[in-house]
Amino acid sequence: MKKLLTVLLGYALALGPLAHAQDAPQMNLPRIKMGAGMHLIDAQLATNSQQRATGLMFRKEMPASEGMLFVFEQASEQCFWMKNTLIPLTAAFVADDGTIINLVDMKPQTTDSQCSAKPVRYVLEMNQGWFAKKGIKAGSKLSGTPFHGK
Repeated sequence: MKKLLTVLLGYALALGPLAHAQDAPQMNLPRIKMGAGMHLIDAQLATNSQQRATGLMFRKEMPASEGMLFVFEQASEQCFWMKNTLIPLTAAFVADDGTIINLVDMKPQTTDSQCSAKPVRYVLEMNQGWFAKKGIKAGSKLSGTPFHGK
């Protein structure tokens, strides 16, 4: 896992000079393919504090099977809010082995804090309703490189 985080952080550092203005969406983060059952997810990776802080802010839309995976250095309670986020999202708080701990629907442009039910290292944000439409709920497992070997 340390090797994966090193690689992911390396990608993030390499893209550092390409950072966008604070009022523009970040569209050029590294991507990873993940799975949720038979459903494919094309996720951008937010691996450093600046990328995680900006997240999906300022986007007016996002393709149905696209999302953002927030990767933290260690598992802890993760809390998210939607200031400057224009689209409704669902956050999946995910354990190291890919198991979804809890899902939270989040309302655009609010500062209401939504938190993980227990410490997690990953948070996957998708368009609101995506998980429900696919029948994916707490206890479901995600697959992909971040969760291998767990």
